[in-house]
Amino acid sequence: MTPWPLDRVLGLMAEAGYDGVEIKGFRSHPADYDTPAKCQQLRRQIEAFGLGISGYVPSFFEVPPALVQTDAYPQVFRKCLAFCANCGITTLRVDSVSRPTPLTPSADAARFCQRSRTWHAAAQEAARAGVQTVWEFQPGFWLNKPSEVMRLAEAVEHANFKLLFDTSHAYMGALVEGRQTGAAELLPGGVAEYGRRLVARVGHFHLTDSDGSLHNNETSNHTAFGEGRIDFMEVLSALQPVVGHLPRWCVDFCFNPLMPIAGKAAVPFVRRLMQGALV
Repeated sequence: MTPWPLDRVLGLMAEAGYDGVEIKGFRSHPADYDTPAKCQQLRRQIEAFGLGISGYVPSFFEVPPALVQTDAYPQVFRKCLAFCANCGITTLRVDSVSRPTPLTPSADAARFCQRSRTWHAAAQEAARAGVQTVWEFQPGFWLNKPSEVMRLAEAVEHANFKLLFDTSHAYMGALVEGRQTGAAELLPGGVAEYGRRLVARVGHFHLTDSDGSLHNNETSNHTAFGEGRIDFMEVLSALQPVVGHLPRWCVDFCFNPLMPIAGKAAVPFVRRLMQGALV
């Protein structure tokens, strides 16, 4: 599939009625936009369509936080922080990078300790820059069970480290044991129960439906609203104490080839959810 030029994406989002976009940085934006002037030009390009920026999703594939033993992760993280600062972005998303493979207890403990230390330091540095750090937990990466997500969030132990709650990933973690290693850990109350357990630590929000399947046996399929199994009003009720106060709600159709259609239909669907959840 040929990637769309940015203006085409922005035009579709504006026409559909979105308020903003989330920048996915798997192309190295800190390298492409390496000066404040270039970042301001990007920001003006987005704002010309009447859109803001909800967050930045950079790639940390070269510096897995549980494995990096040097200053390599902070170097990459600081470049992402600089990009955020120059673009006026206040939310920076991180992920685990490492795949969910079985580990010995000692290896698991060592990696867990390394990751929590790495992310604590990153959250502290981001706080000084006025940028919130959010972790998007998902089945495709290590630590994807509900108890593991909570344990890691507690171990990082920093007020500027929050969770990105993606409803599709939460469905796979609560009800399908998507790529969990060892004994399965499911939640009888599904996504809503997952939300109630994590609500105090949620700092960013992705809405998307789930049919219970994985994309390429890796991470969650992001299904169009109404084509999956999630009871969104139940989930929003569980998360209302925090999501009702977030500046933006985001929809995520990553890997969905019907994004242009699903993306347009999502706007009225989510606005109806907002009206029902926030009254």
